[in-house]
Amino acid sequence: MKYIFDFILAITLTGLSYYIGSLFFRHGLPIWQALIIGFSVVSLGALTEALGAPIWLIVLLPFPVGMLLLYLFLQVPVPNWFLTYATTLALYTVMHIPMSYFFQFHSLIPAWKLS
Repeated sequence: MKYIFDFILAITLTGLSYYIGSLFFRHGLPIWQALIIGFSVVSLGALTEALGAPIWLIVLLPFPVGMLLLYLFLQVPVPNWFLTYATTLALYTVMHIPMSYFFQFHSLIPAWKLS
C-alpha cells in the first residue's frame, strides 16, 4: 500500500512541476495533460528500475518522454518549449529536495530509496 501512495505522490508532484512550469509562460497546460506527463515519466522510471537497469538509464530514460509530451501538448515554438521545460526541471528539482528527505527517495521514483 505504501508503494501505491508513493507512486501517486510521485506522479502528482511531477505533474505539478509540469503544470506550474507551463503557467509561468502563459501557455499553461491543462492539469490533466500535466498529470499524463507525470504518469508517463514516473511509470517509465519505475518500470526501468524494476527491470534492473543501471542507475544512469533509470535517470536518463524518462527525460526524453517528458520533453516530447510537453512539446506535443504545448504546441509552441521550440524556444518557448525549451524555456518551459527548463523551468519545469528547476521546479522538479526544488520539489525533489524536500520529498527526497521526507519520503527517502533518491528520485521521485517510488522504488528508488535512499541508501
